[in-house]
Amino acid sequence: MVFAPLIEARLPVPAEVQIFPRPLGEAALYGVLAALIFTIWPLAQTEEVRAATLFRDASGTVKGWPRGRWIGLTLILLGLLVATAASFSGLIDLTVWSAIGICAAFVILVIAAAGIRAIARRLARSRVVRGKSALRLAMGAVGGPSGEATSVVLSLGLGLTVLAAVGQIDANLRGAIARDLPEVAPSFFMVDIQPNQLEPFLDALNARDDVETIETAPMLRGIITEINGQPASEVAGDHWVLQGDRGVTYSAAKPEEAIVTHGEWWPEDYSGPPQVSFATEEALEMGLGLGDEITVNILGRDMTATITSLREVDFSTAGIGFIMSMNPSALAGAPHSHIATVYADDAAEPEILRQVSNTWSNITAIRVKDAIEQVSGILAGIAAAITYGALATLVTGGVVLIGAAATSARARVYEAAILKTLGASRGTILASFAVRSAILGAAAGLVAIVAGGLAGWAVMTFVMQTDFYFEPVSAIAIVSGGITATLLAGLAFAWGPLSARPARVLRARE
Repeated sequence: MVFAPLIEARLPVPAEVQIFPRPLGEAALYGVLAALIFTIWPLAQTEEVRAATLFRDASGTVKGWPRGRWIGLTLILLGLLVATAASFSGLIDLTVWSAIGICAAFVILVIAAAGIRAIARRLARSRVVRGKSALRLAMGAVGGPSGEATSVVLSLGLGLTVLAAVGQIDANLRGAIARDLPEVAPSFFMVDIQPNQLEPFLDALNARDDVETIETAPMLRGIITEINGQPASEVAGDHWVLQGDRGVTYSAAKPEEAIVTHGEWWPEDYSGPPQVSFATEEALEMGLGLGDEITVNILGRDMTATITSLREVDFSTAGIGFIMSMNPSALAGAPHSHIATVYADDAAEPEILRQVSNTWSNITAIRVKDAIEQVSGILAGIAAAITYGALATLVTGGVVLIGAAATSARARVYEAAILKTLGASRGTILASFAVRSAILGAAAGLVAIVAGGLAGWAVMTFVMQTDFYFEPVSAIAIVSGGITATLLAGLAFAWGPLSARPARVLRARE
């Protein structure tokens, strides 16, 4: 609710942020299930432990596994939580994969925490830290059995992992726009050019010195209804080519820029049964190959054509590109229009637009750069909104981090009392607490970079279907943020232990 104005301003679609009862009820149910999952396990661990042992345990931790029935109940509740999320969202596959991702991140963070503790224990005994009391104390505390390392890495690591993944996805989306969009895009797409208007249209624009190139192609619209006599959706699923109508063109000779990857183009004087050349990448995605038959409904008439060639179609040029191109005789007599791409100087664009609209009122001019800027703005808005959501997750992790620091305050009081008794100064103790917090924050940040980078790679590779490039700036920010957060939380709860009197603490302990 606090960030609602910012989120509404950046989203590319209207958003209404207010209090809705149903989401609150769903959140309450999630909270109850999560509380049960994370409460039953530690309570079950104390089932076989004597009360006196619990009172004497300064660290407040209980080791060992609970009995099998409690483990089973926890797994059932975890499954119920995932099933509830899937039911409420209606996105079963996404919910399951999200749950798997969260569990994987959880396991990675736990393993990382164990590795950090093992490394810290080894370093605490090494010659590197000899004579450096604060550093050695910090290493010994991180590698100790208190469980603080696991708590901090988990609480902060999950939030930082989400933020790291969003940062990598955001940077890669922006990079993809810069890489994939053409350096030289056409100024205009001209559509609905009638056959009798094509020649005067070309003559008028070619007469201008500020027009560099004009490319044209005939165009019809058609819907693929069948593949090899079967409904297209049953063969190729929900592929985007089948979602609505697609542009269809024709050409007797193979276009100069066309690269045929499979099969051969028909002869220029071909007049036999309909043939079609299909885009290679889309054909392979749909499972199409040479010899397959597709039925396309054009202007209410079903036309079945055989795929005789596959060709590369590069839509990233922002130029003319068709999924399907047929031989001319297949579309003979069908009413159609032409499209054109106009490459011109930026300064000449307003005059060209006025000339075309005044001369041919039916021709629609689409400024390509406006479309590119709009797409870029939409992606930037979505990325910003997701970042705000990730920050909310990070704030939640910060609250848990503060809770972890607060619960360890009792152990730090006892630790500070022992160190003071052995002659350690307040400065040494405070430095050891600060170094310990910084180590744990750096560890959480580094693990988040790895896990977030893997998540970003998976999204860009399998969802966005584009190349992934690791972005170091956000990674450095993640590590710095982790160190700062743990350092502040650790120091905030360090003053109490430092001010405690050792005699009083040790007598209370006895």
